Amino acid sequence: MQRKESRAAYLFLLPWIFGFLVFTAGPMVASLFLSFTDYSVVRPSEPVGLANYQQLFDDPRVAKSLSNTFVYAALFVPIGTVVALGLAMLLHKVGRAKGLFRTVFYLPVMTPAVAAGAMFLLLLNGQTGLVNQVLGWFGIDGPNWTTDPAWLKASLAMVSLWTVGGTVVIYLAALNNVPKQLYEAAMLDGAGAARRFFHVTLPMISGALFFTVITHTIAAMQMFDQAYTMFYGPQQKASASDESLVYMVYLFQNAFQFFKMGFASAMAWLLFVIILVITVIQVKVGNRLVYYEGDR
Repeated sequence: MQRKESRAAYLFLLPWIFGFLVFTAGPMVASLFLSFTDYSVVRPSEPVGLANYQQLFDDPRVAKSLSNTFVYAALFVPIGTVVALGLAMLLHKVGRAKGLFRTVFYLPVMTPAVAAGAMFLLLLNGQTGLVNQVLGWFGIDGPNWTTDPAWLKASLAMVSLWTVGGTVVIYLAALNNVPKQLYEAAMLDGAGAARRFFHVTLPMISGALFFTVITHTIAAMQMFDQAYTMFYGPQQKASASDESLVYMVYLFQNAFQFFKMGFASAMAWLLFVIILVITVIQVKVGNRLVYYEGDR
């Protein structure tokens, strides 16, 4: 009986195992091999040893794109977390229309990132954009969001907030699972709204916060589509600046514009190691701060 169940389990797992080997593990092994070669697609690869990895340290645009990506992640992850939590808490207080608003908040996630990037390119236009027009109603002279180097990474972070609807749904589910008796006990002890939030709500949803911070960080380090659409697409090349060059865009340029597949593979493995290190640090720190059911 147990063998029969094991065979059935492996049969159900077979499509995932096949997909993992063909679409994930296989390409990873291939890119690792290519990272030690000079490969340009149009001619056979030639072994170059560690030359591509040495070039990672010699190319100033690698350091610049990494720096821009870190700044973008440092802006988006905390702001996106706060915005999503605020929306989830508002949605948590809604009555019968909660399902409708949950759908409305999630719909932007379904919007293609390229379409969202093109839309925000118009909204954030320094001269005719709607954002600066609205700021002008309050006497605020809005910046050139998409051309001023000082505001490029901030504008990318603003555009990325368009997709926090998925995080809102996760936080809403976590808030719904907080036992009401904890709030009642805190109120009987005289705790105000702020104390209830910091001493009841945050600890009880810390698992969801921990998960989304990690996934947001990984996504931010791999951000490509919106940056490319807004600054490096066929219509926007004139406005491209090194201040908007994120790591994945530079990797894409090396792979599919300059045809330096070996160097691009080395860049991909550097990013993999960086994300791995950041994730390990987050897990080590997070395990000390996250409350799990059953912990003493």
